[in-house]
Amino acid sequence: MNKGDLIAHVAEQAGITKAQATDAVNAVFGGITETLKKEDGKAAFIGFGTFSTKHRPESTRPNPLKKGTMMTIAAKNLIKFKPGKALEDALN
Repeated sequence: MNKGDLIAHVAEQAGITKAQATDAVNAVFGGITETLKKEDGKAAFIGFGTFSTKHRPESTRPNPLKKGTMMTIAAKNLIKFKPGKALEDALN
């Protein structure tokens, strides 16, 4: 499923136009994104799962392409998803 498929599904299930469904889906994605941008942001949806962020600090590692040299891995924020019990149960 991609974003277009999700919009079509929402429009059909909610009985709204695709334009309205597009606005709704974009609002949900925007809300999750804004929440995760905050320090210690966490978006939890009971039964579905939890989106959270984790900061990975800068590190130095051996360069696999040039033996004997080190390369720097830039710091970045990672996005994590932990599925909820209801989602796990539905898939198993």
